[in-house]
Amino acid sequence: MIPWNKPAPADVNRQDPENVFAAGTRNHHISNTAYPIAHNVTWKPYRVDRNANASLVESAFADAETISLYSHIPFCETRCYFCEYTVVGKKELDAASDYMKLLSRELAMFRSLLGERSLSGFDIGGGTPSFVNAPLMAEHVDEVRKAFRTAPGFAISIETTPRIASTEPEKMKAYADMGIERISMGIQVVQPDLLKHLGRSENGLDHHRKACDHIRGAGFKKFNIDLMYGFAKQSDQSWEATLRHAIALEPDYITLYRMRYKLTRISAEAADVTLEPVLRQAKLASEMLRSAGYIANPGKNTYSRIPKDTGTSAYLTRRVIEGSTYLGLGLGAQTFTDTTISYNDGAASKSIAPYAKSIAEGRLPIQDLYHLPLEHMMAKMIAVSFYFGEIRADAFEKKFKVSLEEAFPREIEFALKEGLMHWSISENGQEIPELDRRALSLTPHGARNFNGTIALFFAPSVQSYLIHRQSQADMHRHAASAQLVADKNDAA
Repeated sequence: MIPWNKPAPADVNRQDPENVFAAGTRNHHISNTAYPIAHNVTWKPYRVDRNANASLVESAFADAETISLYSHIPFCETRCYFCEYTVVGKKELDAASDYMKLLSRELAMFRSLLGERSLSGFDIGGGTPSFVNAPLMAEHVDEVRKAFRTAPGFAISIETTPRIASTEPEKMKAYADMGIERISMGIQVVQPDLLKHLGRSENGLDHHRKACDHIRGAGFKKFNIDLMYGFAKQSDQSWEATLRHAIALEPDYITLYRMRYKLTRISAEAADVTLEPVLRQAKLASEMLRSAGYIANPGKNTYSRIPKDTGTSAYLTRRVIEGSTYLGLGLGAQTFTDTTISYNDGAASKSIAPYAKSIAEGRLPIQDLYHLPLEHMMAKMIAVSFYFGEIRADAFEKKFKVSLEEAFPREIEFALKEGLMHWSISENGQEIPELDRRALSLTPHGARNFNGTIALFFAPSVQSYLIHRQSQADMHRHAASAQLVADKNDAA
């Protein structure tokens, strides 16, 4: 492993916890698990020259004997208006076969560079990866199995939509037959006018029951449904109806995502969403899901009705608990090691062309590679840990060679004093017995103040950005005022 980078001046001195907590709460739309924030500023000092990418990647992976893998399939029939991810449009769906060949060539590049490693988990995401025909997907899964050994507990997970699962049962069966054990289906919302507003009309209620029947009939061992809340045009009654509908479908897990708005087509609506209705909807979801037998500790976004099962994929579980190294393949995919984070070509342009060009020229298709200091690597691990509402103490110390208490003394003191967090024995990830289960966990009060609490562990430069940034609502009001002045001047 290469050593951590030297911190830039902006990352040397941590901010006052009380000010950080207030800033994270004020900027609740961006202070969340999607770390970093304002990377063009906060990570700018750590960007690596592209010519050094291959050698740095090889060094960064040197000690990572077991890794996780993510393959990004960027195709979607339409780009949902709430989507923040790297996807391409319907006109490029015909390029799926060519894209899968590019993915194979990238896999071969990394296999040659890194040698054989063990895989703890493999996620196939997007986009909508289930757009890909079964034979193409089977070929990709087979190539991955040949390129890596599999570690104990290895499993594969894939994503689908209600429309695909309901209209293509043979594809669901083929995916299960090729060894994909877990499938996640995005319902998101059920309110018809909201579905239309979000560009999701084709995935309405008429597909859901048949989709579930086909998924169960295909033989998947684990089935998750995704739901979303916190939309400007989503009432509490609409959210309650969505929850009731999802519970009635009886999936093994239900995962809740708060709408984040950044980089979406409806980003301007963020100014119309205050924290109060978001917290109200989160509380309603927790109460309804717990009553239906779905369990999650405070702050965790995946609810499971299977005892001692995190509900997440093998890939994500290791990431959340251990901060483990993972390799991302495909357009705009992210790769994470102990000291570096990189993003593949196309992350900015959302176009296959630069990704394809790099592979055609025989170089790793990396758009941005950051060699980060300890402060940012710790922040990234903890931000992902908050998916489970807790930070595993021994996993943190094993990774960073320093205890949580030593790394964040003032922050932990503040969180404990304010009743935001407490020391507990983790109930998550019990399938990984080699790790001690002592954790710094969110309390119910901390879960309600998630955005302020998570910010306590961000790197100093990100904390400073939040402190000095106006809230979304303030910026919206200032923009509206400026427009009003402009309108008056035009009239004059």
